[in-house]
Amino acid sequence: MKLWGGRFEEGPSEIFERFSGSLHFDRRLLEADILGSQAFARALEGVGILTAAEREQLVAAFDQIGADSNQPSFFEGADDEDVHTLVIRKLQEKAGALAEKIHTGRSRNEQVSLDVRLWLRGEIDRALERLASLMQALIDCARRDPEAVVPGYTHLRRAQPVLWAHYLLAYFEMFARDFERLQQGRARVNVLPLGSGALAGSGFPFDREAIARDLGFDAITRNSMDVSGDRDFALDFLYAASATMLHLSRFAEDWILYSSEEFGWLELGDGVTSGSSLMPQKKNPDSLELIRGKCGRVFGDLSALYMTLKGLPMTYNRDMQEDKQPLFDAADQLNGSLEMACEVVKTAKLNPTRPAAAADESWVVATDLAEALARNGTPFHQAHKLAGKLVLESVRSGKKPADWTADALTAFAPEFTAAMVALMRPKEGMKSREIRGGTGPQAVTQALEEAQARLANLS
Repeated sequence: MKLWGGRFEEGPSEIFERFSGSLHFDRRLLEADILGSQAFARALEGVGILTAAEREQLVAAFDQIGADSNQPSFFEGADDEDVHTLVIRKLQEKAGALAEKIHTGRSRNEQVSLDVRLWLRGEIDRALERLASLMQALIDCARRDPEAVVPGYTHLRRAQPVLWAHYLLAYFEMFARDFERLQQGRARVNVLPLGSGALAGSGFPFDREAIARDLGFDAITRNSMDVSGDRDFALDFLYAASATMLHLSRFAEDWILYSSEEFGWLELGDGVTSGSSLMPQKKNPDSLELIRGKCGRVFGDLSALYMTLKGLPMTYNRDMQEDKQPLFDAADQLNGSLEMACEVVKTAKLNPTRPAAAADESWVVATDLAEALARNGTPFHQAHKLAGKLVLESVRSGKKPADWTADALTAFAPEFTAAMVALMRPKEGMKSREIRGGTGPQAVTQALEEAQARLANLS
């Protein structure tokens, strides 16, 4: 069936119907379409188009359609243009001629906007829940090895020692910002478009605020023309999803490296890794590689919708049908990747001796020495040179930091004191970094407690 046709002498060609049909991908909006239509039936009762009995009959018919949709055969043989026409056809089968009243004062433009918003709101809620689970998993992982020391890197070169928990909390902060972005995106999604008509507003005096309350929306849209051509809310979600995937990809790259034989810091769980069809010894980090790979898909989804919308005139254009597949794909990849990352973190085991040895054998303590000299009165530029010369001498002679004695250190340069030999141990230097946000043990303990409290307060 068609929701239009009186203007046309002939129906659409088979090629056009095949080219323009969207049921094969927009069928996932079925539940949202039913919920929105039930709310609209109640609104029609409010303006006298439906009697209470008619509204009750239509709402019950929609409920039955929703129940029927759980059957595997529900979509078999369906050749409807889209999910909205499918629902109307099913409604006619159950409610007869009464079904023709359901579109009174409602355009498919606003109906589609409503359905996408309802569906996307649920996807964002699911993403927020999974993101919170990942953030909790990071806190739990940090608490399992609270004293573990690892090298911090810049340019992928060992730079300064940090606590493993401090490193994990860095990703917690990234994901906390992602949580905020998704919440902000949800707020823009959660605005009711019904009542806008095709572009000029409805000709019926619907109580839009009441419809918004019925469907759990926080507000109503302010301009009917804007509603007809608006997909900013979808772009907001796609950007938030892209930022989250970016952080997940960076996390995946780190843990792919840290679980390799060359690093040996982490042992990934068997359940999130795979083997080789040829090489029996392999334990491949496929879960993390897939997260890293899916990041590109979500970036592409954002770019695709940007390009679709960039040249469209006011208001609705059929190009906008192309919003759904990138939106659906991004939501699927985001939620799947969040779930996967959480499982990776939960099942990974840190081998603290390997990163500790990497910190001990390298010169990640050099900054601690330079700062100790500065605290002792040596101008920092000079202190930096002295620490650098000490590192150069050690590299030439094959000495590690722990090989230096107090006597040898003070003999190297009078600015060094015997007490500074303690800074050759990475854990000692970290004690000077108790500044808020630093890697000092007390600062990290406090940061963990604050992270847990912040996570508990997220809503």
